[in-house]
Amino acid sequence: MKFPEDRLYTEKHLWVKKEKKKTVKIGVTDYFAAKEVEIIDIDLPEEGEEYERDDIFGSLESVEEVYDLYMPVSGMIVAVNEKVLDNVDLLNEDPYEEGWLIKVEMSNPQELEDLLPPEDYELKVSEEIEEITPEKLGEEEE
Repeated sequence: MKFPEDRLYTEKHLWVKKEKKKTVKIGVTDYFAAKEVEIIDIDLPEEGEEYERDDIFGSLESVEEVYDLYMPVSGMIVAVNEKVLDNVDLLNEDPYEEGWLIKVEMSNPQELEDLLPPEDYELKVSEEIEEITPEKLGEEEE
């Protein structure tokens, strides 16, 4: 797994990459994509819609479950990645470049300060993996 240094991360496995002074690109991390095995559908908002931080802005559907996507920053959707709507495989193949989800013009750029730097997110992921591994091993032994 990789955690590009030019992004910030959320506890819910989204990345945020600053593009312009008030515009960010948002996507799912490769950890989320790998953890959820096969994403089969995606629901994203329309351009022009406004959200507050922590609002649900869309969802990803795997074979087993639907996962809500929580907005990491407040603002207005200025672009939606049509490529990913047409080809959800991009989330697994290239989550950090071609597989981005939305672009947001932030209403409060200070909210970026509440997101995790790459090293903190990497630590969180490694802790999650440690928690999952013993459970999976126990299931296989039964």
